[in-house]
Amino acid sequence: MIPGKYRSVSGRAANNVNCGLHLVIQTSSLSDKNKVEFRLNRETPPFPGRLLQHDLERNYSSRQGDHISLVSSSMPAFPILQRSSEEKTLYSDRLTLERQKLTVCPIIDGEEHLRLLNFQHNFITRIQNISNLQRLIFLDLYDNQIEEISGLSTLKSLRVLLLGKNRIKKISNLENLKNLDVLDLHGNQITKIENVNHLCDLRVLNLARNLLSHVDNLNGLDSLTELNLRHNQITFVRDVDNLPCLQRLFLSFNNITSFESVSCLAESTSLSDITFDGNPIAQESWYKHTVLQNMMQLRQLDMKRITEEERRVASVVAKKEEEKKRESHKQSLLKEKKRLTINNVARKWDLQQRVANIASTQDRKDSDSPAQESCQLDGGNTSAFPEEAGSLDAGLSSALQGLSVTETHLVEIDGETLSLYGSGALECLDRNWSVQTAGMVTTVSFTFIEFDEIVQVLPKLKMKFPNSLHLKFKETNLVMLQQFNALAQLRRVDQLTIDPQGNPVVNFTLWKYYVLFRLSHFSMQKINGTEVTQNDMIMAERLFGILAHVASSELPQYRMISILGDARKKQFRYLLESKGKKPGIICEETSDSKRFLGENTNRATLNYTTREFYHEKLEEIKDKKKFCRLYVEDLVKEATAINMKNEALQKLWPQMFIELVRDAVIEIRSKDSYMKLCLQQITDQK
Repeated sequence: MIPGKYRSVSGRAANNVNCGLHLVIQTSSLSDKNKVEFRLNRETPPFPGRLLQHDLERNYSSRQGDHISLVSSSMPAFPILQRSSEEKTLYSDRLTLERQKLTVCPIIDGEEHLRLLNFQHNFITRIQNISNLQRLIFLDLYDNQIEEISGLSTLKSLRVLLLGKNRIKKISNLENLKNLDVLDLHGNQITKIENVNHLCDLRVLNLARNLLSHVDNLNGLDSLTELNLRHNQITFVRDVDNLPCLQRLFLSFNNITSFESVSCLAESTSLSDITFDGNPIAQESWYKHTVLQNMMQLRQLDMKRITEEERRVASVVAKKEEEKKRESHKQSLLKEKKRLTINNVARKWDLQQRVANIASTQDRKDSDSPAQESCQLDGGNTSAFPEEAGSLDAGLSSALQGLSVTETHLVEIDGETLSLYGSGALECLDRNWSVQTAGMVTTVSFTFIEFDEIVQVLPKLKMKFPNSLHLKFKETNLVMLQQFNALAQLRRVDQLTIDPQGNPVVNFTLWKYYVLFRLSHFSMQKINGTEVTQNDMIMAERLFGILAHVASSELPQYRMISILGDARKKQFRYLLESKGKKPGIICEETSDSKRFLGENTNRATLNYTTREFYHEKLEEIKDKKKFCRLYVEDLVKEATAINMKNEALQKLWPQMFIELVRDAVIEIRSKDSYMKLCLQQITDQK
């Protein structure tokens, strides 16, 4: 191996893919005249797209062309290279065959001492016939038609390999080139970085103008200082932070849209020069500040030197952006937590509804149990539904227990709206709300909460949030019109929104009119977003006015007084007393007041009993049914026993009658004996 030293300098033009390499190869044992030097000018090269340019084409390519001849060989496909003795003496370690219209590599015999070989600007399709050049250090195959990297396994001394502007689709067959220092593969059709991890001495890698979509698999390139990836389709970058010596990275004209896709660059401690121009990310307002804040070690960005003022401004802007991101992240976390909690509450609600449906089905089944028993007596076959219901009930119960360890309710105040999710959220009404917060709330939304549970906290709602004017109900099991009676105890309701989801009552045609009638003292403005008109109020009174009148007239006075509040009790007593007075005594104004109070009183009789109380009544009825069933069963058993005894008596009676007659005939056959026996029995009894 020939030790050497290399120095590379990046080109300044953003649209130029050559790296401006200045390469010096010098052996330690040779004299100065054997020194091989290749210089890269910063001027625009005559062939754009080159990574490396050297002075061969300027200094001696024409002279070599005059002394080189290609002759036919015994193998027609491969010409044989012949050089004159003078040419070999002058350029013993180098050979230039550029622009010779070659389609194959010629056979090169007697040139094993070559260290530089130039085949650029030909039509070569395959690398071959150079395996004998084991001292070769520099191989230039730029601008050919090569489709595969091959034929290089014996060139273990190779330091510079230039394969730009070919048709290569895959990086391969570089296993033996462990001393490679420069690898130029720009202008090919490569889609993936691979098979380069063993090139631990590689310092320059040019993959510009390929088809790369991502950057990774760079581990092992411990000496890499320059990586050119311009003009690809790259969307994200990885593993670059594992390159300890990387100083220059060119990512211009790709498809990078966010700093997160190249965040690994912030972990690199050696990177000093980077380009992102031509990417979507470079069009963002935060682009420069973000890059400078996260990559403090940079000296140049997009080929421009970074000043201290730019760093200071970037630091200030980045801090503000970071605060915004933290706040945004916090809000995102809160939204996600809210979403998960609502989903969990919805799952628990769904399970509860299924359990309730099974329970109601079971109740109906119990009510039909006599029919089931008769079926069992007749055929002995029973339905499998009870067992299935029991197992499902157990499964649902375990699921509910599993949910109990997570968030099962949510309380949220968003502007003027208080949203309550899950029955546990009703406990928030016991909190010590500030006067300002409670006064701001004008809308209260109930979701996934049983309406009967809501009824129990309505007095607290009236006290804690006195300005609440709009009530919303979703998934609250509003199933009958009577439930709206409970809302009458509130202070005021201007708007009412009943979501059809989970509230079957909205399927009733006249539910809105009933609400307007029962809550007429609120003078409601909207129901489900629709304005309430005077015609609606008149229609509600026509439909349900007689109902309230009948309910109040048929109700006993003691029951009426127990329903009404203290203020209403006084009004009701006043009305009762006024009934005994003569019509002329009451003025017109008093009559109007009486009518008004009577209407309110009539409506007050339309109250609502919660489901718990209703279930208690059902339990009581169920117990009575059970008692009646047992009583009837006992009567049936007793009647059956009597009937069986009667049947047995009917069977035995003929024989018994014969025996009775026979015994009587035998006893009275002797009159004297019979009389003595009877007298003796009487005497014995005394």
